[in-house]
Amino acid sequence: MPEKPDADPFHDCELGPDAVLGTRTFEDVLFTDETEKPVNVLTGETPAHSQATVEEATEFAASIDTDTPQIALPASVETQIETQSKPYTAAAFFHFKATGSLELHRAYHAAYNSDAFSVEFEANYESGDLTITVERAADS
Repeated sequence: MPEKPDADPFHDCELGPDAVLGTRTFEDVLFTDETEKPVNVLTGETPAHSQATVEEATEFAASIDTDTPQIALPASVETQIETQSKPYTAAAFFHFKATGSLELHRAYHAAYNSDAFSVEFEANYESGDLTITVERAADS
């Protein structure tokens, strides 16, 4: 008899745990000091709302009140101009903008929410790289 779908953390995922097990680095996905910022064509200056540091961005991401750790992702230049927002936004560390696909996002989310897996991540804001490691939990 098959397991109940609720017992399988990946029951709603297109990908299974093998897709996320191990260590994977997503390159140049985080906000960095080199993240593109808009420039006013008349003055040649970056608007005040788009001036930010990595320290500000990481503090902002850490301040989000959620059980899921957040990272700072770059905001597009268009978004910064249209909404007069900062050059970064916060998102869950497994967000599809960081992992590159909704399928990976869902699989990392399932692993993170399951006691059967240990999930760790490292955000390197100097390089812009995000490294996620997923292992089966020792008692599984």
